[in-house]
Amino acid sequence: MAVIIGLFFAMNIGGSGAAASMGIAYGSGVIKKGLALMLCSIAVFLGAWLGGGEVVKTIGSGIVPSSTFTVPIALIVLASAALSLFLANIFGIPLSTSEVAVGSIIGAGIVYQSVYVWNLLWIMSFWLITPLAAFIIAVFVSYLLKSTFIKRIMKAPKAVPFLAILVVFMGLFEAFSAGMNNVANAVGPLVGAGILSTGSGILWGGLFVAFGVVLLGRRVLETNGKKITELKLEEGCVISGTGASIVTIASLFGIPVPLTQITTSSIIGIGFAKQGKAVLKKGIVIQLLTVWIVSPVLSMVLSYTLIQLIIEQNFYPVIAMAGVLISVFGVLSLIKKKHTVIQHTPLKE
Repeated sequence: MAVIIGLFFAMNIGGSGAAASMGIAYGSGVIKKGLALMLCSIAVFLGAWLGGGEVVKTIGSGIVPSSTFTVPIALIVLASAALSLFLANIFGIPLSTSEVAVGSIIGAGIVYQSVYVWNLLWIMSFWLITPLAAFIIAVFVSYLLKSTFIKRIMKAPKAVPFLAILVVFMGLFEAFSAGMNNVANAVGPLVGAGILSTGSGILWGGLFVAFGVVLLGRRVLETNGKKITELKLEEGCVISGTGASIVTIASLFGIPVPLTQITTSSIIGIGFAKQGKAVLKKGIVIQLLTVWIVSPVLSMVLSYTLIQLIIEQNFYPVIAMAGVLISVFGVLSLIKKKHTVIQHTPLKE
């Protein structure tokens, strides 16, 4: 059961996080949706297989001791994270799998008072710094691209074909980095509990993340590609390249970071440079920000509650958490009611 839930979670990771990496190439019209998802699935598998080991170690034993991950605990942690991510995929919202995975692990750690607080604070600091840095870089580069010198280069006959190839390559690089970083969220608890070896976890996790890209990634690809702002090829190259570089470096050091937040924040930064504060008022942006806040809390509360009920058979803490669960599900239901397709309006130069 734990392996099945872990692989189901891996599929949802593919649908939510990895698929968003090709949103720029698709949104700019360089590549069709089906081909974008297929290429993304290949790249994300290679990233997991070749470079996912360090983040697996962090998720499996760097937030709570590996001894915390008994088989039942691993099952509940993965089920809580998978449910949170599945809800986000239904809404078509790009969601950070790192946040829901770490949130679930924290819920287990709170029950047994075994959280490595400093490690957790270190990881969470990257959740704040990396999307903010991506937003600032995107705004800066967007203004830089408006310079006369850059515009002259972009008008060269060979510029468009080169940029078209480059934006696809950068999207694949971003998908590769997603595989390195995000597959650990699904298989880390399984490895920590000794259910799978690191090698087996990476292999099977990578395969199911790739499968999830093709099966569940269409709506998220549409969201990141066309519902936030219009993107030029050169802007897409910078966004994907920046995000992929940040995530790849973090993965080498075993730090789980929110790739989807980094990418989406970059896209919002491009929109901010073009439209000002108006882009921040778009319904899709408000939904993204809300779900980013709600989801780690939801997965943490679900994990904590299920462990108390099923394993510890302690009902008193669950009563205290009932109000939190009701509030979280209330927010999610409001988001679903207000979720409407944002019709794209051509931007003025």
